[in-house]
Order: sequence, then structure tokens, then C-alpha cells
Amino acid sequence: MVPTPDVIVVGGGLAGLVAARHLGGGGVDATLYERRETVGGRVQTRERDGYRFDRGFQVLFTAYPAVQRELDLEALSLRRFDPGATLAGPNGRTTLADPLREPETIPATLSNPFVSIGDAFRVARLWWDLRRTEPDAILDGASETTIGTYLRERGFSDRFIEGFIAPFYGGITLDRSLSTSSRVFEYTFRALATGDITVPAGGMGAIPAQLADRVRELGGTIETDVTVESVSAAVDDSNGVDTRESAGTVTVDIGDRTAEADAVVVATDPPTARELTAVSSVPTDARACVTQYYALPADTDLATSRRLLLNATEAGPNHVVPHSAIAPEYAPDDESLISATYLGEQRGISTTTKHNGVQTDASLAERTRSTLESWYPDRRFDGLEPLHTERIPFAQFAQPPGFRDRLPDVREPAGPVYLAGDYTRWSSIQGAMESGRRAAKSVIDDLSR
Repeated sequence: MVPTPDVIVVGGGLAGLVAARHLGGGGVDATLYERRETVGGRVQTRERDGYRFDRGFQVLFTAYPAVQRELDLEALSLRRFDPGATLAGPNGRTTLADPLREPETIPATLSNPFVSIGDAFRVARLWWDLRRTEPDAILDGASETTIGTYLRERGFSDRFIEGFIAPFYGGITLDRSLSTSSRVFEYTFRALATGDITVPAGGMGAIPAQLADRVRELGGTIETDVTVESVSAAVDDSNGVDTRESAGTVTVDIGDRTAEADAVVVATDPPTARELTAVSSVPTDARACVTQYYALPADTDLATSRRLLLNATEAGPNHVVPHSAIAPEYAPDDESLISATYLGEQRGISTTTKHNGVQTDASLAERTRSTLESWYPDRRFDGLEPLHTERIPFAQFAQPPGFRDRLPDVREPAGPVYLAGDYTRWSSIQGAMESGRRAAKSVIDDLSR
């Protein structure tokens, strides 16, 4: 009787969890090691005093194919954002809705100073074109440029691009300059056109929690608070022998002990993956962000319904999210919870307003307060109370045109070692989940030879 293969998964983010799930479903004994106390990687939720704080501003696009395949969306009790956004600046606030889903908003949308009638028709044409295009065909398309160039070539006005697209896609790609690949824009725009923007009622951390349950249901083992220090594969490349098939077990060093397996899937963050596998094509050019959460009195109404509040200028936070208006479960009944996200590191280690020229938690809170008061000139926001700050130095990797040509293959490491992470696909929840499935399939295919 052939023994059941043992496979170790290093990293308990979405990619690692999906890989472990598919390995278990493919008849493999999978053990996942996660260095933190909980799984999730960049997708986590902290709970404190009745509040829920996601690890930075994150949302779930329901139209992503991997999301539909890997998750039980009904069980997540999703809370949906209203389509469109509220655009804010020194001259006040305007609403840019989705007239294709909310026809009653057509007059307001057409009177919006950031969108012309021509822009509205171009959005509708783009919406129609991309809805009919398969997602993989978008990523593998022949043409590619930056988001900014792509939109200008399609005839969109500068005021629409700079006033709406820049902050909206600044939130998606952490790149307000719109220098990210147009393929990322097309893929995400298609997801917006065909699905919803949501968060689970229990916070984004409910997503990896559900995936972890499925790993265990399939017989997989998850060990947290375990740091993998090295991955070593015995490789025999003499006489032209295929090293992946000829290699024996892989040894994983876990500090005070070692573990052996028939294969290892490295599903860590990019810098750690590069260190563990010596694959130099793992991208480490990072995009950072800082998200700060605040309490407001329960009767505070930002008048955005359940829409994002986008900064039409570059001063202040890129966007503000009315969390408790979208998902009441994020805050106690007598409070409102909002967050502001700043692009870049905005680092600070002092409680004073500034330290060595970088923004601290206190100075960021003051910037958010003054920005809100500029957007709502008839109000004061003295009741804005900072609750929690998430600084994420590696929230995404940079995705300029041509970035996918330089990403590593899942089988690129030597020996029976595999990569799983959005850095093998593209930086997104879709990319992470899809990479986990592809890594598991590669392992199972190779072990069955």
C-alpha cells in the first residue's frame, strides 16, 4: 500500500489556507505552520471593547472567481457597500452613484462636477465591454499600459480621472498616481460591474477563519505561533535528472525541532518567501498604507449612506470609510466607527505631533479631524476619538505594466518546494486564493507521477 504523502505548508494567509484545503481534498496529509497566533496573514480582524478593526482597509469583491469557488458567502453574512462613492474636497461633497444599478441616481450623477456626460457614457461602455470578457482573458490580454494612460486613451476627462479614479483606485492599488497595470484596472472594474463590494459581519478575519475550518474538516493540521526558519530540499541534479522528481524529502527547520515532508508549499509574505526559497523573482517592491480607526457619537451621520468617502484632493487621507453604517456589527450600539486610510508608510514612534518629520498616530488623527472639518464646514469633529492604528509596510507589491512577466512560477524553487502567494499571480484576494489552488494542484500532480 502506497503511504499517504506528507506536505508542509509554510504560512497561514489566504494562499496557504487554500493550498492546505486543496491538498487535504486531494488525499494528502497537510500540516500548516503559521508564525502568528492566528491565521489570516494580511487578512485579520482585531476585536476590542465591542469594536472590530480589520488589518487595514480591506473589502471582499464577491465577483472574484476564487472567492465564489473557495468561500461560503452566505455563511459570512456579508454587508454590502452602496455602489459608487461620495467625493469630498474643499468645495464640498458630491455623490457619484452607479446609475446602471440605481437609475434614480442618474440626475445627480450627471450633475456631478467630476463627471461629464461623456464620462458617464464611457463608463457604461467600459462596463458593457468588460462584463462580456472572461477574467483570465483580461490578465492574459495582449495590450497593457498604465491605468492613467488607459483611461485617457479611452477618452475619459482629466477631472474624472483625477477627482474619482485616482482616489478610488488609490484605495484598491495603493497607487494614486495610476501607474499600476491597466490589466489590474480592467480585472477589478469587471468585478465591480458584476458583483458587490462587501465585508463579513464578523470582520475580514471571518474569511481565513472559515478557510481554516475547512482545512481541519479535511483532516489537515494547523499549528500557530510556529516560525519556520529554513526549508532545505535534497537535490540531485547529476546526469540531467529531473530534480523535482528525484529529490527526497524536504526538511523544515522550526527552531528547536525539524520536520520532514514529501513536499513543501511556501506561502509566506514575499520577503520571507524569497529568503526561504532563494527565488530572486519574488517581488519585494512594497506599497504601504496606514489605516486609523476612530469612534464618533452614534448620532453622527456623514451623509454617505453606505458609500466610501473619497478625497478628491491629495491632501489628507485617501479615503474615509463609515464602517458602522455599512456593517453595524463593527461597533457598539452607542458609537459610530469610521476609518481613514493614508497611502505610504506615514511612520511614527512618538505620541507627539511629529517625530523626525514623519507622521505619528496623534498627528494622523489631527489630519483626519481637520480634513473632515474641511469637507463638512458646518460641523466640528471634536468628538473624533482615535481607537486603533494599523501600519502595513507591505500591503501590496508594485504592479506596473509588465509585472506579471516577472513573477515567479509556482514550481520555481529547487526540489519539491512550491510557491503560493498573490506574488505568483497579482496582488489581491483573488490572486492569493488562486495561487493556493494552483500550488496544491502542482504538488498533487507531481507526487502522483
